[in-house]
Amino acid sequence: MQDWIEDVMGQGDYWYVHIFLVVFVTLVAAYICRKLLDRLMVKAHSTHNLWDDALVGAAQQPLRYFIWLIGLSIAAQLTMKQADSDLLQFIDPVRKIGVVILLAWLLVRVIRRVENNLMDPEFTQKPMDETTVSAMGKLLRVSVIITAALVIMQSLGYSISGVLAFGGIGGIAVGFAAKDLLANFFGGLMIYLDRPFSVGDWIRSPDQEIEGTVEDIGWRLTRIRTFDKRPLYIPNSSFTHISVENPSRMTNRRIYETIGIRYDDADKMADIIAEVKTFLRNHEAIDTNQTLIVNFNKFAASSLDFFVYTFTKTTDWVTYHEIKQEVLLGILAIIEQQGAECAFPTSTLHVPEDVSVVSGGVG
Repeated sequence: MQDWIEDVMGQGDYWYVHIFLVVFVTLVAAYICRKLLDRLMVKAHSTHNLWDDALVGAAQQPLRYFIWLIGLSIAAQLTMKQADSDLLQFIDPVRKIGVVILLAWLLVRVIRRVENNLMDPEFTQKPMDETTVSAMGKLLRVSVIITAALVIMQSLGYSISGVLAFGGIGGIAVGFAAKDLLANFFGGLMIYLDRPFSVGDWIRSPDQEIEGTVEDIGWRLTRIRTFDKRPLYIPNSSFTHISVENPSRMTNRRIYETIGIRYDDADKMADIIAEVKTFLRNHEAIDTNQTLIVNFNKFAASSLDFFVYTFTKTTDWVTYHEIKQEVLLGILAIIEQQGAECAFPTSTLHVPEDVSVVSGGVG
């Protein structure tokens, strides 16, 4: 390059021309890189492959910054060398640290994009569970960040073995001081491994006042959105010693109701039970493969009671109540068709024969 410059411009010290050329080449390289990545991104979108979309999309910014880092560091190196500055010795370590940071940033972006693509039906026929993908993504990102930090420390001249030894000794002290934090961490790990619930599940605990939809499972806290739309933050360690119900994983929803008719309609009880059984067996929303019971159950104080025990096919809360309403109205119609009536609490007063009741006005 020096010979070419001297041939064009003659003899002289043209260090500033070197810097200009380095910056110009860097600018051209960054422009070509951006155009190339844009074309590759269009091509990646047309294939619907989760890996090329993730790699190309994640590399767009870090790769351009990498080109500028190398170019500007070379230009700075030429400048400092010409100025005979003490800052020259810092350029190479800064460049190495910058490369490590950009590489870590690239890997983190790739992991995040792959994480999103694994849950997107557009990229995979069977999207993975959000909780599992989130756990894997967090572990990989933490691993990348820790590795990058250790490499940077090594580049700065620190001994990694000494840092690891110090971390082992310090970890014992930190463990005692932050036992609750560690308990929550391992509680979150158990949630990821055992998977009693996932993001989006409706859960509740009979031991605590916990009920709502799981929005996020972090390493320390699990965020639940209650049905009145308030966020509820539960430490992960709590799930190691409480019972958790997961209605979202129900196979069916149960209808269990007791209905009473009058004692005067005792002769119609058998027909009512038979009609209700037929009605339920023919109802398209009732799962007849599950237990279905309609039986006379009790001589109550003011009624003859029979109970209905059956299951719906749906587990959706709103749809279930629509079906339950339809079933109860159908049973009420059957009772009325049989000429019977539903009972309600009544009292009968028996008057002895030798006692007469005289009605009269109040004067």
